[in-house]
Formats: sequence, structure tokens, C-alpha cells
Amino acid sequence: MLTKRIIPCLDIKNGRTVKGVNFVDLRDAGDPVELAAKYAETGADELVFLDISATEERRKTLADLVLRVAEKINIPFTVGGGISSVADVDILLQNGADKVSINSSAVKNPQLINDLAAKFGSQCVVVAIDAKQIEGKWTVHLVGGKVPTELDLFEWAQEVEMRGAGEILFTSMDHDGTKNGFADDALAKLSDLLNIPIIASGGAGNMQHFTDTFINGKADAALAASVFHFHEIDIPELKLELKNKNIPVRI
Repeated sequence: MLTKRIIPCLDIKNGRTVKGVNFVDLRDAGDPVELAAKYAETGADELVFLDISATEERRKTLADLVLRVAEKINIPFTVGGGISSVADVDILLQNGADKVSINSSAVKNPQLINDLAAKFGSQCVVVAIDAKQIEGKWTVHLVGGKVPTELDLFEWAQEVEMRGAGEILFTSMDHDGTKNGFADDALAKLSDLLNIPIIASGGAGNMQHFTDTFINGKADAALAASVFHFHEIDIPELKLELKNKNIPVRI
């Protein structure tokens, strides 16, 4: 059985790591280069780096910061934020990223998923989907959760897989930063519909939430930010807890 992955997420704004609740009320969480190095040393399986204001501010991801992070770590590294072309991805991969995450640009130009998969391989392409429940329907949102679309989460996820994405990073905006647990029902439905790995994001508050999302949500990986940044959960202890619950993890 494939091991379940634990992935810290560095949300970057103006060169600093930040964290908020429901995508707002951001507070500083430290230097991204230092945090990345610490996570690589303490057992994180991968790292996700999201320049959360890149799309909103119409500028490109901080490639130099990506390079500085990549030089400090030896684990797979996914970078997202403001990526809208094959050329953007080329630059990030040259600066040390292993994968890229696209979100708003994939919705606006779905062909981009096909183009990136054809050029770099599906394993390099992560499509991030931010969604919230509106009148009982999971609706996809763009630009850091600020812009609602007409897209249904599950239909969009299936299209994303068909176009060649290698992985989906699903963030429940309703759960983000609340520390009340992941959106396990939606994750389980995604898992049943898709054949590619799904990363759960939004809602981690304690170790039991990780157990629940791997068992009930059928997630392949779990991503979190504040509980790791502010030492509410340490990754070595989390992995021991998961192992003790017979969840396969890399120790």
C-alpha cells in the first residue's frame, strides 16, 4: 500500500509565510526558507509553496524565493501562484520546483492543464481546487477564494483528471483555518470518482483529523499550515500516531 503523505503548506505573501482563517485575517508565521528547512529535517514528505497574492496582484511567483527554498530541502516541492503559461512553469522547475500547482489559470484556460501535462508530464501538474458549499452544492472559487464560479467541484475535478493532471489539491474554504477537521465527505466522494491522488487541505486542528481524513476521507495526502507553523502538532509525533493507527506513513 502507498504511504500517506504529510505536507506542510507555506502560504507566501510579500516574501513571508502567512496563515489566516477562511482565507482572510492573515497573520505572520515566519521566514519561508527557515520553515522549509525545518520541515524537511523533521519528516515532512513534501512541501507546498503558494504565493497567495500572485494571481490577485497579476504578478509571477517569486522565483528567487523558490530557489532559496529548494536549496535547503531534499523533499518534493510544489509551487503555485500566478502560473499561467508553459514558460512560467519552465522558470519554476529551473529554480528547483518539482511540481507546480495551478488553480485560477486552469479554470480560465483548461487547455493549460493539457499543455503542461504534455510538456512536463502529468506527475508535474497539480490542480488546486478551492471550493465552498453554497446551497448544498460545492462551488469552485478563484483568486484566493474571492471569486465564485458556476463550476461544480466534482465535475471540475473529473475534467481536470481527464485533461492530464497528476494530482488534485482540494481545499474546503468552509473548513480552512477552523481546525474542526477536513471535509471528509467531499474528499471521499472525490476519491471514489477519480483515479489520481487527492491532497486534503483545510481544517486540520489535531492528530485525529489526519487519521479521519486518511480513513473516512480516503485522502492520499493531508496538507496543513498553522498547526505545523505554530507547533500545535509536530510531524514526527503525528507520524507515530498514524503508524500506531495502522495508517502507512514514511517514518
